[in-house]
Amino acid sequence: MQDDLILETISVTKNFFGDKSTGVNNITIFVPKGKITAIVGESGSGKTTLLNLLFGTIQPDHGDVFFKEEQVLSREHGIQHAHQVMRMVTQNGIDMDPISTVWETVRDGLPVEDLSHEIKRVTEALNMLNIYPLKDYPFGKLSGGEKQRVTIAKALISRPEVLLLDEPFNQVDAFYREALQHDIRQIVREWKTTVVLVSHDPAEILSMADELIVIKEGEIVENGPPDELYHSPKLLYTSQILASSSQLTSVQAKTCGIKSRRGVVVIYAEHVKIVMVGKKWVVKMILFKGFFEELIIDHNDVTLRVMNYKRGKYKVGSKVSVKITKYFEFGKWEG
Repeated sequence: MQDDLILETISVTKNFFGDKSTGVNNITIFVPKGKITAIVGESGSGKTTLLNLLFGTIQPDHGDVFFKEEQVLSREHGIQHAHQVMRMVTQNGIDMDPISTVWETVRDGLPVEDLSHEIKRVTEALNMLNIYPLKDYPFGKLSGGEKQRVTIAKALISRPEVLLLDEPFNQVDAFYREALQHDIRQIVREWKTTVVLVSHDPAEILSMADELIVIKEGEIVENGPPDELYHSPKLLYTSQILASSSQLTSVQAKTCGIKSRRGVVVIYAEHVKIVMVGKKWVVKMILFKGFFEELIIDHNDVTLRVMNYKRGKYKVGSKVSVKITKYFEFGKWEG
């Protein structure tokens, strides 16, 4: 394994109940050291199965998982060095004691040999996740976002080399989500911790990840830096996963002034600009998105999503015209 890699899978397959449509199939990935790698895909695509294989919770049917030069086996075979330097955080915190205080919960993540430094290490972990003021609160009395911070603090207090996060922001309110994402990025920078996270939310992964792995039906279909996959997706699936977009046939695309040579055209909402000439499109719906709106517009039974930063300018029933600044073509080539 290269020095800049820390985790690797070689042709790993794990199915359940003998069904090849479950789990993952023939997956090879390379996780860079000291970076944030995100695994993204639709529900049931195999994301969590892959995370559990990396952690050693389950054993692959075929193929191998490596931590550096060490093959990672299921924890049922005994605890290896790789298991000791990895921690996993799930979205439900099911193994937490609701009666224990935040301090006690985080302290329980310390290795026995570090208990003599309890005050220093626990204080450091609580401050890193900005939850020190909660140290005397029972875990069960915390909000979802606070519980997730405590769970991550407990995982980090042992200074693991790898932190695995399964939908880490699923229970976190939007108000706390960005701050928690910032804290995790800060930990990666300062502690050189490698993070592998699973998510279905493009807003999370695009703002956090250094590397992105797109998984579909148990197979890796695309991987690379998030900005490259977002701006130049090779597959229709990737474009649908990463952005709010409109999917059109080549015939429908003609309504937008697009002459496509392939069967499917995808237009991101941000690439549809409203112009003032020839108002033919009708605003059918307005979706409030905070500091912007998403307009759903229609013309000749063709529907587009439009990102609009001038909130309140258009009403349902208003007529507009559009200009497409960029689009992607997928599918079969047509004559």
